Amino acid sequence: MPALYERLGGKPAITAVVDEFVGNVAADARIHQRFGKTDIAHLKRMLVDQIGSASGGPEKYMGRDMRSAHRGMKITEGEFTALVEDLVRALNKFQVPAREQNELIGPLAPMKSDIVGV
Repeated sequence: MPALYERLGGKPAITAVVDEFVGNVAADARIHQRFGKTDIAHLKRMLVDQIGSASGGPEKYMGRDMRSAHRGMKITEGEFTALVEDLVRALNKFQVPAREQNELIGPLAPMKSDIVGV
């Protein structure tokens, strides 16, 4: 079976999902304020690299670890859930099959403790 990266459609498809995801977050009243001072272009590049790397692609994620990146932000469980829901909406828009969604989102679960309430 091909790597998740190929099944997702490679970098062009991952980039499209990330663009949609960031748009969903920007429109989400539950969390959009968290990103008011964020360099959106940089965020998108980091997300594409992180997803590409995590799914078996050639991209290399060079960003900070999740605990360091979110330290002091006091992100709530509800905000984390909203973010995941926004990602799922983006994946659904591009008709990413459930199996691939689960493989992609599965690694987020362990990150939760590094993001929420840190």
